[in-house]
Amino acid sequence: MAVILAGGEGERLSILSSVRAKPAVPFGGKYRIIDFTLSNCVNSEIDNVVVLTQYNPRSLNDHIGLGRPWDLDRNTGGVKMLQPYIARGRVAEWYRGTADAVLQNLNVMEHDPSDTIVLLAGDHIYKMDYQPFVAAHRSKRADVTIAVRRVPLSDATRMGILAMDETSRVVEWQEKPKQPKSDLASMGVYVFSKRALRRWLSEDRIDFGGNVISTATGRTWARSSRTGKPTWRCSRIPRSSTCTTRSG
Repeated sequence: MAVILAGGEGERLSILSSVRAKPAVPFGGKYRIIDFTLSNCVNSEIDNVVVLTQYNPRSLNDHIGLGRPWDLDRNTGGVKMLQPYIARGRVAEWYRGTADAVLQNLNVMEHDPSDTIVLLAGDHIYKMDYQPFVAAHRSKRADVTIAVRRVPLSDATRMGILAMDETSRVVEWQEKPKQPKSDLASMGVYVFSKRALRRWLSEDRIDFGGNVISTATGRTWARSSRTGKPTWRCSRIPRSSTCTTRSG
């Protein structure tokens, strides 16, 4: 199962995201930013996808619909669009962060028989095959595996930065550090073992980067994304706020 976080407001995109969520911003005419992540899932043979929405979700709902353009209009698996909801005995509130969004929908993920959850951002522009990534996670028997790319240190202050040992085990995590100790940046692509996700999520850990990953080092592994030498770009403007890495 893949879980796509698609509720971001995207303030840095200014008027482009004033009436729609950041992943629903048009790209190349008829496409939307989230199309990259959805296509990556289908091309990686992941056909059970959950999209967590929040901010101005109508445009995103209309675009994805039943998932037919990605062959996700199916009875088993397919794509599910989930928004914040009120449950008995729970205070009504919006998602407080990325980890909180997953925590509030963990019951949906429990129904999937897979032992792993691929956690993705819906506002990144890149091409990636997730299958080798998931295979590496299982071979290491890791709790969490993070896809990473090398970035210029000048860009590292805007990202989650990690350090790893010779076995690719994550030994340190910095969330948007003022003085980065490494140039290895998280791509916002994670594989979680389901048992680890249950253990690490809690009411006081509301974001993956700032709260969950930073406390999960030791059983967390990093994998460099080199398949097809892709370009990864965060959808941000103006130019001074755009982070881009290219493998050479």
